[in-house]
Amino acid sequence: MTNKITKQQADELRALMDKSEDDIDTKEQPEITDWTGAERGKFYRPIKQQVTLRLDADLLAWFKSRGSHYQTRINAALRQFIEEHPEKR
Repeated sequence: MTNKITKQQADELRALMDKSEDDIDTKEQPEITDWTGAERGKFYRPIKQQVTLRLDADLLAWFKSRGSHYQTRINAALRQFIEEHPEKR
C-alpha cells in the first residue's frame, strides 16, 4: 500500500488548510463528547526507557505473583499514582 496522495486530494487539503475553523462545515461529523467507550493508549505508545530500580522485595513479589507482565503493572500503578496526585505549584 502506498502513502502517496493524488493531486485532487492535495488540492482539497490545501483548500481546507486555507479555511478558518469557523468556515469548515462539520455538521455531518459532529464533535465527540461522550468518551465512555474510548480505549486509552490504543494508538499512542509512550517511549519506554530502561532503568535500574530498587524495590522492596515484598512489593516485587506481590506484582510478580499476579502473573507475567509485572513490569507493565508496576508502570500502570505508578501512572495511576501521578494522575491521582497532580503536581501542586
